[in-house]
Amino acid sequence: MRALLTTSVLCAALGAPALAQEGQWSAADEYYDPAEMDEARRQLQHESGGTRHLFLQADRLEYQSNDGAPLLVWDAQGWYGSDLNRIWVKTEGEHSLEEDSIEGFDVEALYSRAITPYFDLQAGLRQDFDPDFATTYAVVGLQGLAPYWFEVDGAAYLSEDGDLTAGFEAEYELLLTQRLILQPRAELAFAAQDVPELGLGSGLTSAEAGARLRYEIDRQFAPYLGLSWHEKFGETADFARLEGEDTHSVSFVLGLRLWY
Repeated sequence: MRALLTTSVLCAALGAPALAQEGQWSAADEYYDPAEMDEARRQLQHESGGTRHLFLQADRLEYQSNDGAPLLVWDAQGWYGSDLNRIWVKTEGEHSLEEDSIEGFDVEALYSRAITPYFDLQAGLRQDFDPDFATTYAVVGLQGLAPYWFEVDGAAYLSEDGDLTAGFEAEYELLLTQRLILQPRAELAFAAQDVPELGLGSGLTSAEAGARLRYEIDRQFAPYLGLSWHEKFGETADFARLEGEDTHSVSFVLGLRLWY
C-alpha cells in the first residue's frame, strides 16, 4: 500500500511540468520574453501565407488554322497578393490573320478571396472590346483545383443592359514524362436569354474542346502543338448562319505557354 502511494506521488510530481506547459505555443516561451515571442509568431505566420507575390502566365499564345481562316489567339492572366487575398487581371482575344484585324478581346479585373484551401471566390468587372459592340459586365466566379487535379474556372457575367451569360473552363495535365505533358481542355459558354447584337441565343451557346502536347524546355517556357474543336449550338448557330459564318471548326494549333 505504501509502495502504491509513493508511486502515485512521484507520477503526480513528474507530470506537473508537462501539464503546466499545455498552454504554451512553443518551448521557447519558457525562456524568452512574451513580447519577443509574440513578434516571432507574427513573423512566422506572415511568412507562411501572408507575404505578397506577383504571378504572370500566358496559358495560350497560339496560332489556330481555323479551317483556312487562321487566327492568333491569346489567353493570359496574372495576380498580385497573398494566399488569402489577390487582385487578378485576365484577358483573352483573337486576331484574324486573314483580315489583319483584332476580332475582339476582353479584360477582367477581379478581387479574389480564398474560401477553401483549393478554391478562390472572385468578383469584379469585365470589359469586352468588340469592334461592333463594346460591353461592360459585373463578374462573380470561382477558380481553383477540383478533385483529381482538374483546374477549373467558372464565372457569371451581368452586362450593363441586364443580359446574363456564363462561362466554364476545365483543364487537366497528364505527365507523359517530367517534361512532356498532355493537356486536355474544355470550355462551355451559356446565355440566359437571346442577345441578338452579340449573336447569342439562350441556353448553351458554344463549346470548345482540345488537347495540347507541350514540352517544357524550361518550366517557365514550353512550346506546344495540338488540336482544337469549336461548335456553336441552337439559336447561336442560327445567328451565325445568317451572318454567313461557320458553326463549327477544327483547328491545328501551335503555340507557347509562359509563366513568371
